[in-house]
Amino acid sequence: MDQQWVETMLGKLSQIGRGSQGVSRLAYSDADMNAKEFMVRIMRESGLTVRIDSIGNIIGRLDGVSPDASIVITGSHLDTVPDGGNYDGAVGIVGGLAAIKRLQALGPLNHPIELIIFAASESSRFGLMMLGSKSMAGMASRHTWSKAKDSSGISLPDVLQAKGFSLQELDQVSRVKENIKAFVELHIEQGTVLGKAKKQIGIIETVAAPTLIKVTINGEAGHTGAIPMEDRHDALVSAATIVLAVQSIALEQSHSGTAATVGKLITTPGTISVIPSQVELWIDLRGVDQENIIETIQEIKDAVSTIADEQETLVAIDMLFSEKPVQMDSYVTRMIETACIDENVSYKRMNSGGGHDAMNMAHLAPAGIIFIPCKDGISHSPREFAEPADIMKGIDILTKTLYELAK
Repeated sequence: MDQQWVETMLGKLSQIGRGSQGVSRLAYSDADMNAKEFMVRIMRESGLTVRIDSIGNIIGRLDGVSPDASIVITGSHLDTVPDGGNYDGAVGIVGGLAAIKRLQALGPLNHPIELIIFAASESSRFGLMMLGSKSMAGMASRHTWSKAKDSSGISLPDVLQAKGFSLQELDQVSRVKENIKAFVELHIEQGTVLGKAKKQIGIIETVAAPTLIKVTINGEAGHTGAIPMEDRHDALVSAATIVLAVQSIALEQSHSGTAATVGKLITTPGTISVIPSQVELWIDLRGVDQENIIETIQEIKDAVSTIADEQETLVAIDMLFSEKPVQMDSYVTRMIETACIDENVSYKRMNSGGGHDAMNMAHLAPAGIIFIPCKDGISHSPREFAEPADIMKGIDILTKTLYELAK
């Protein structure tokens, strides 16, 4: 596949949802839907038959010689975080289509191949991750999802209905295990491991489990000038201390591949002359060792309780979701490794700290992930960048892997 075509496609996608700081295509937003409509047109022009399921997953199919053969699937997502970059998710979609177009040129394969654009992979809008792939894998939580709202107070069911989708039809989204042979996802690394190791390809062995914890701290409001310092119950002081505790605990546990981040705080009343009476903060915890994840969660809970007592504030801890690390399939992983060896491409077996749709598809079929480097490990940022040569190398390895699976 011509590198110019790949760069052109990524460039066109990068203009959909572009603002002054970066690309914003929140799940089910107009920008998100526009990007998907663009890719649907390109997929159809490329000879794929396309259907869209009830949660908004887009499935493009290239038929194989045997109509009853199991399906080989690749894919990723097009929704982004606010002010995100041009490559997260998009490389897997454009690269996946590029690989399929290459395979078309080789002639009919035995197995059909699908390219899936998964719906709502990012958690930025509703605080829920990978709705599309979870639904496809039969892991949907209709009760929890029905209560989810975005920052404007719009519920997920209302958003879905407005776009022509429905939580009531999730049973139609789930796929049958026996019908799928394998799933392979191409993605930028979003970290610094490949860059430091000077390797061209990352072959993922384990995907870290995401845990999201909401902490609500309640103190007492008061005048910032009138209430003596020693008499205050400042919710934000407690929150700040908790943030530092989370960092300290995560640093101590980092040897096991665990990371924890407080990325969002909401302060009430949020006025400069009033002592904060309430703070809500969210802790994003990731890890590849389940025992270590459990230990870290408990340490964070203990620290939060201790800090609340010391500061004489009240806290509530809510576990919004907690998942387990997912192993990629050893057979698919070896196929990716063989492709790297055959193509004389340097590679590194590694873990993924970020979650990917492949971790849900792994419940349906043998799954694997191919990483390419991104500059300085920067992602979820306008500064996100992947070298065209690295993208094309990733497409080479994806193409060879899909071919071996589908021939």
